[in-house]
Amino acid sequence: MKQIIALGGGGFSMEPDNPLLDSYILNQSNKSKPKICFVPTASGDSDSYTSRFYQFFEQMNCEPSHLSLFKPPTRDLAGFLLEKDIIYVGGGNTKNLLALWKEWGLDLVMKEAWEQGIILAGISAGSICWFEEGVTDSYGDGLEPLTCLGFLQGSNCPHYDGEAERRPSYHQLISAAKIKPGVAADDGVALHYIGQELTKIVSSRASAKAYTVDFSSKETELQTEFLGST
Repeated sequence: MKQIIALGGGGFSMEPDNPLLDSYILNQSNKSKPKICFVPTASGDSDSYTSRFYQFFEQMNCEPSHLSLFKPPTRDLAGFLLEKDIIYVGGGNTKNLLALWKEWGLDLVMKEAWEQGIILAGISAGSICWFEEGVTDSYGDGLEPLTCLGFLQGSNCPHYDGEAERRPSYHQLISAAKIKPGVAADDGVALHYIGQELTKIVSSRASAKAYTVDFSSKETELQTEFLGST
């Protein structure tokens, strides 16, 4: 079963005291102690980011590891990743992530992992990278469209409520046909895809939502399940 869980924001890096989204990701594995590998390429393999990953997941019932392209653990990166149960991609600069993955052949490894049933997850850059296109600030000032891996159809916009320019920029890009229609996610929201189908939307915050935006700039709120107690 091919699964992708795309976080608009939240998780251990943004909500270290709120384990709801990351617990949800772990629970999607059929393993009692899943092997989860953090890929921090988009942050330039930030040591502090990686440390926060371990601080959280070492407390969970899983086997955490990470893949650095600046200090590779092995020459066989495909073998290293393809024996994991979950691959969790961190946020940062999506353009650099895609360029480095292509150079190292990780774009093909990620597709093979997905097709083998390894769960692909990620936040921000680690969310939009799976779609055909995404809204990114990778170029510096302003938000622009970016062509991504294309495992999932359409476009994706994370941090929809967390950054003031996200919503208007996404609407403008779609209405001007500069980016395909797609799905936007607030901080604290995870989009769960099985194959190409968005099967479930969950949140770590009661007010956080996801939306579709079409070519006419019409925004439609999607049903979102809050994972906490109300």
